[in-house]
Amino acid sequence: MDTNELIKQQVTENAVVLYMKGSPEAPMCGFSAAAVQMLEACGVEDVATVNVLADENIRQGIKDYSNWPTIPQLYINGEFVGGSDIMREMYQSGELQKLFEK
Repeated sequence: MDTNELIKQQVTENAVVLYMKGSPEAPMCGFSAAAVQMLEACGVEDVATVNVLADENIRQGIKDYSNWPTIPQLYINGEFVGGSDIMREMYQSGELQKLFEK
């Protein structure tokens, strides 16, 4: 399975996927830490996380897959939502919370 297929499988088999640097317990950058905190504040408990630092192919592959240059990246129901800045804007406006009310 190539990297693109693996990423597609990850985002389609999990309702919520966060590609991040590190883990929720030990984020390796402030943006990843903020993304985890926003998801927790939204009451999201079932998040599949992928540590991009553990696999260079995934680290580059997710950027190619989404055509988005930065990490973290949030996917909900197979759809790319955005990175930390977009998540923050959506959280502050209440849009992020609404995505999890369904």
